[in-house]
Amino acid sequence: MNWQPSASLDAIRQRARIYRQIRAFFNTRGCLEVDTPVLMPTTGTDVNIDSLEVAGVDPSLYLQTSPEYAMKRLLAAGSGSIFQICHAFRKGEAGRRHNPEFSMLEWYRVGYDYQQLMDEIELLITTLSLSRCEFQRLSYRELFRQSLQLEIDVITIEALRERCEKLVPGTDSSELDTDQCLDLLLAMAIAPTLQGYLFVYDYPLSQAALARPSERDASVAERFELFYNGLELANGFSELTDAAQQRARFEEDNRVRRSRGLRQLEIDERLLAALESGMEDCAGVALGLDRLLMVLLELDSIDEVLTFRN
Repeated sequence: MNWQPSASLDAIRQRARIYRQIRAFFNTRGCLEVDTPVLMPTTGTDVNIDSLEVAGVDPSLYLQTSPEYAMKRLLAAGSGSIFQICHAFRKGEAGRRHNPEFSMLEWYRVGYDYQQLMDEIELLITTLSLSRCEFQRLSYRELFRQSLQLEIDVITIEALRERCEKLVPGTDSSELDTDQCLDLLLAMAIAPTLQGYLFVYDYPLSQAALARPSERDASVAERFELFYNGLELANGFSELTDAAQQRARFEEDNRVRRSRGLRQLEIDERLLAALESGMEDCAGVALGLDRLLMVLLELDSIDEVLTFRN
């Protein structure tokens, strides 16, 4: 039986260094480190994320896919800017770049918007990498325009499905909706061509259930993702603070779940109550630490940075 760690001792030491530097970075920038529960009675309704439910517990509890909801309750309670290093869990995610249990850095900055948060991510990663890093930014629309010569605002669903089947051989796109087609093209046709650090921002509003709508363009949300050579590292946004809008988006998630034959999930009423009580304008982001460590150490498999692979 192989009892040895998956990661080398050097990778384990590098992880420890990075955690120390993260804490120093946020401590000097006035952010409070917090700790929230891993087990909670509700979970996210995102149709693209499957949660792990704990068996033998009554009432049911879920391993959290992110500390987001609990951290937002802290923000509503007046915590100010906060950060957390934690483990998160997602069902069905296993492979060279995925593991059902993974390490996450999540933080929220009161008074920031998503553009300011991107600035801070650049500074953090440059600090952790111990070298100068170059970052690019491109809107979601422009990414599809430059990569595939595709105008996402005017293309019909029929033409979009045809493009999916042409660019992703073997795909049956007949039942895919617009967002599913765009997700497929981004993951399979665009991401493999990306080079270096790239922020993709201003996602369609339909793909940003927890993000604030843009004041400049109501069809998009102030959401971004950070990629490195096509590998997704982070997902962040200017936070939606309107409880009524947030409830409507959770209900829409469950409607989509129902249409796709997925289980509908209980809405987190405590989060909505926190938003109703008032939460300051802020921006937040989740950064995958295992993947970032892969990038910084120039490794190709998540096994090489996990202390033990399940």
